[in-house]
Amino acid sequence: MNRPDSALLVLASTSPYRRALLARLNLDFVTANPETDETPQPNESPRDLALRLAKAKARAAARQFAQPALIIGSDQVAALGNERFGKPGTPERAIAQLKRMRGETVYFYTAVAVFDTVTQQSRVTEVPTAVTFRADLSDDAIERYVRTEQPLDCAGAAKIEALGIALVEKVVSDDPTALIGLPLIATVRLLRHFGWQIP
Repeated sequence: MNRPDSALLVLASTSPYRRALLARLNLDFVTANPETDETPQPNESPRDLALRLAKAKARAAARQFAQPALIIGSDQVAALGNERFGKPGTPERAIAQLKRMRGETVYFYTAVAVFDTVTQQSRVTEVPTAVTFRADLSDDAIERYVRTEQPLDCAGAAKIEALGIALVEKVVSDDPTALIGLPLIATVRLLRHFGWQIP
């Protein structure tokens, strides 16, 4: 499959982290706000939620473009068992999340979808990351981290690409970029399926 020369590449996200990750591929792209309801459905697993929202974000952003486009949608859900950790939004919630995750292995399910506006076809995949948080983290260390890093817009309040790396014992994943918010190995694979050759 070969993409049209006039096709746009669109990142359906306003996240600066995802934008910086996609820029690593040296591709021309634009961003769009997908404006998607992220409320979980009844009995929906964290993995299924991430997959559904990634696909929904790509399709929602597609409505903003009249010309042919490939739309990349992504979503991440952090969970400890059935307990989910979203973007904390406030320092108090960030501190509470990190205290809850202390000494535990939390799974971050990062999904990516690509939607072709010409064929109306989409493909979606998910990359799990297991993050084991240090058991010896003191309340004071957690509070200092939150004050310093202000990780209020990150699921689980842990910015592993920055100071958050000091909070963890181990990270296990098939893609080192998945935890930051956009699994680039999977993204490249999906883009190549739709005819976007990289490099």
